[in-house]
Amino acid sequence: MLKAKDLLGLRTLSTDEMDEIMRVAIPMKDIIMRDIKKVPTLRGKSMATLFFENSTRTKSSFEIAAKYLSADCTNLAVSTSSVQKGETLIDTAITLEVMGIELFVMRHGASGAPHFLGRNTKARIINAGDGMNEHPTQGLLDMFTMKDKKGDLGNLTVTILGDVAHSRVARSNIWGLTKYGANVRVVGPETLLPIELQKMGVEVYTDVDKALKGADVVNVLRLQKERQSSGLLPSLVEYNKFWGLTSKRLELIKEDGIIMHPGPMNRGVEIMPEVYEDPRSVVDEQVTNGVAIRMALLFMMLGGKTSDEIN
Repeated sequence: MLKAKDLLGLRTLSTDEMDEIMRVAIPMKDIIMRDIKKVPTLRGKSMATLFFENSTRTKSSFEIAAKYLSADCTNLAVSTSSVQKGETLIDTAITLEVMGIELFVMRHGASGAPHFLGRNTKARIINAGDGMNEHPTQGLLDMFTMKDKKGDLGNLTVTILGDVAHSRVARSNIWGLTKYGANVRVVGPETLLPIELQKMGVEVYTDVDKALKGADVVNVLRLQKERQSSGLLPSLVEYNKFWGLTSKRLELIKEDGIIMHPGPMNRGVEIMPEVYEDPRSVVDEQVTNGVAIRMALLFMMLGGKTSDEIN
């Protein structure tokens, strides 16, 4: 089980804890594959999603995970809540907590917001992405996918390609994979490579071809086009030319290598349509695995005790 009350990031999670989450996710994925995708495991348990930023995959994934486990899930529509009247984050959470909510899944534009909420509420918190800090459940589902397809994480060379500076996904992947001893390469334009990478135990490249050569996994990050106005890149066309994952560049990774992307994709920018459609692409499977990982976390954090309870 998890040592801490909250799941805030992979930087503070042990490999034993990550292993346990991924182990529990295996029977959860079996549930997803059934004709009847419903078990009574968390009947009577209550959770709420608090998303202060837009989301499709993560938010829907948590809501579906809760439903498959028979937990009650409340979706707080922040745009129409009392937050718009000036209610504080803590007051919002406490209001829901006294209504019986036991766990909050939270996404916020400010780095550290889930940590702040965790210190000020008795309910458990799952960080669904905070600012440019971490996105731990995405990191877990990415590693779960890598382990399923490639085996021992410690033997892998993983290239993370793209807009690293603004990516919480990249940071969670780096913290998680380096703990297992994986060789992690990070590549992108110099303007999108943060200085702290040098202290995170990764190899840093600006030459895509060198970073891709011999990789077991290439995880392509979404180029956050909303950052274009800040002048970090000359144009989307040039980004695709120098750093986009094309069919030609795909020839550089190992023949049995896999292609990943956390979504949503900018097709024709950071990844070409034919690359997404390549047989080695596991992008769609990542989405399925995301539900399994989130089911595992809800099970572990809302009172599930043994794997026998899952079925």
